[in-house]
Amino acid sequence: MTRRDGERTRWTDEMLDKLADSVSELRESVSEVRDSVSELRESVSEVRDSVDGVRITAQALLQIAAQQQQENEARQAEIAEIRQRQEESDKRFEVLLSEVRYLIRQIKPENQS
Repeated sequence: MTRRDGERTRWTDEMLDKLADSVSELRESVSEVRDSVSELRESVSEVRDSVDGVRITAQALLQIAAQQQQENEARQAEIAEIRQRQEESDKRFEVLLSEVRYLIRQIKPENQS
């Protein structure tokens, strides 16, 4: 629309058609943007679900790892205790063996005389 001689120009059919086309294109663009936003929301929801799944899995794995660590520490303590007992048994055996050898030496001279 332009002004000529102080009067407003009337809308022509061609101008109205162009305006109608522009409005239609704008509506299509808005519809496309809405569709894109809906798809984006779905994608975000899927990502959130995936992240939640990963979080749950990670927490479960951490719990399993902590439990296994505790079990390993308990086993290490048991192994240390068994080794300690073995060392004590070995020492007692060595003492007994020494005593047996001593007794054997004591008996031999008597038999040899």
